[in-house]
Amino acid sequence: MQSRRVLAVLTAAGFLVFAQAFMVAPLLPRLAQQLGTSVGMIGLSVPAYLVPYGVMTLFWGPLADRFGRRPVILVALALFSVLSAATMALPTVGWFIGARVATGLGASGIVPVSLMLIGDVIPYEQRGHAIGWLFGGMAGGMAVGSTAGALVEPSIGWQGLFLVVAGVGAVVLAAAVRSIPRRPRPMSPPSARAAVRGYVQLLQDPRGRRTYEYVGFNAVLQSGIYTWLGLYLHQRFGLGPVGIGLGLLGYGIPGFALGPLIGRLADRHGRARLIPAGLALATLASAGLAAPAPLILVAILVALLSMGYDLTQPLLAGIVTDLPGHRGQSVALMAVVLFCGFGAGSLVFQAVLSFGFVVALAVFGAAAGVAALVAVPVFSAERSGRLDADGPQVDVT
Repeated sequence: MQSRRVLAVLTAAGFLVFAQAFMVAPLLPRLAQQLGTSVGMIGLSVPAYLVPYGVMTLFWGPLADRFGRRPVILVALALFSVLSAATMALPTVGWFIGARVATGLGASGIVPVSLMLIGDVIPYEQRGHAIGWLFGGMAGGMAVGSTAGALVEPSIGWQGLFLVVAGVGAVVLAAAVRSIPRRPRPMSPPSARAAVRGYVQLLQDPRGRRTYEYVGFNAVLQSGIYTWLGLYLHQRFGLGPVGIGLGLLGYGIPGFALGPLIGRLADRHGRARLIPAGLALATLASAGLAAPAPLILVAILVALLSMGYDLTQPLLAGIVTDLPGHRGQSVALMAVVLFCGFGAGSLVFQAVLSFGFVVALAVFGAAAGVAALVAVPVFSAERSGRLDADGPQVDVT
């Protein structure tokens, strides 16, 4: 019963963090108007949140190894709530972007350390289901953030959205204080020199290196397309905030509804086929968005793009929790690669966007197609059970 309560709290925290992260992108045209700046300038608020989020996990991971998972999660939740509330009081573009940087730094200790905690207490053969719940919550946050934020903003303003996030964050923090148990530290924390050596060893490990490469590529792919979908819908169909929110409704819903099921499939049948299938879906979605599709089909393609993420990143995260060494470091490195990829993706897509949406979407779709084909042999060993990895596995629980 306690493990279920803990998983519920971690899932709620993941939901909230991603709702707050994804509610900004659909509002870019509206925020640019209200803050008196260009869409390109306010678009920098997306990588301004994501890149510091990723970099800071390099520090949260070793801290979680040294002081335990519980105190790090609680401190990060408190920082997230306070900084979300502070954002609403900063009505200029410079201060807004600065607040996004600070919030990314604070929030980055929540989801990665939650994943470490799951890795500590659940065997690898059963871990996919639990990770599916966590990523399902994150996917639900994507859906609610990208949709409800755009729908509610005309009524309460963007400041009101951040105030709501801060309030809900305080509630989740109170639940986390009551639910997350105090546990012994997972293992002896590494020294600073050993931590650096551990990160290098993770990238030298063949299984780790190929997994991190795909985490980074997938992040660039998904974030690059998603960040600019609000502008895409605005320019192509003339939609306002409400219409954009409805158009993006499908992003996150597949993972929210099917995350645990996808996790069970990974536990039972492995990840060898599911990861390439997710990239293939992203290829199909990108190609469809580049074509002159009607609005209803665009909404379906957005859901397919989301499904592509749901079939890749949670499964890659499961592999990361099974890499040898300190789990805090392996998950922290994944978060760095993931969120720096998210930030880079929005910038790369923005650069290619100078040639128009059709070219940008076609380029990203072609890259996803190549990655899907390469993923078939790359992940062929990730079939089932405690997988045929490169070398023996080390249990650090």
